[in-house]
Amino acid sequence: MSLRRSLGLTCTILSAAFLMGAADGSWLHRVSTADHARSSPLLATSESRGKAAAGGAQVFHNECAKCHGDDGGGLHNRPSVISDRVNNASDGDLFWLMNNGVPWRGMPPWISLPPGERWQLVAYLRALNAADAGPSPLSAAASVPRSTPSSQGVSR
Repeated sequence: MSLRRSLGLTCTILSAAFLMGAADGSWLHRVSTADHARSSPLLATSESRGKAAAGGAQVFHNECAKCHGDDGGGLHNRPSVISDRVNNASDGDLFWLMNNGVPWRGMPPWISLPPGERWQLVAYLRALNAADAGPSPLSAAASVPRSTPSSQGVSR
């Protein structure tokens, strides 16, 4: 095997391992105490949770599904957003993740999205994880349907 082919194969393997590591949770250690303590302003009532999750579903489908899948299960070695790590993260942790991304693991920062849309994504992540776990206090938000291809054309 030529040196060039060996280096190419090594780079490919390292890149795959690097991207697969996005689900390792190392980003959580970077979240400040103040950010960790933040609560979503959109999750105060079951009605606001449902509306926020519905808006978050649209944003997720338009911006996140290309890596995390329409159902949040992960695509192309990208992690699922339906996980204990996401479920146990605080609202502030998830908002921090969207603000900062995990560039060393392939997740871009989404600071270009308005803060309200990022908080809607937090609500949608909560709804996805609650729907996966079954009935919970977020049952109103859990009733939000998961993204489907037919909802792709819905504008923000």
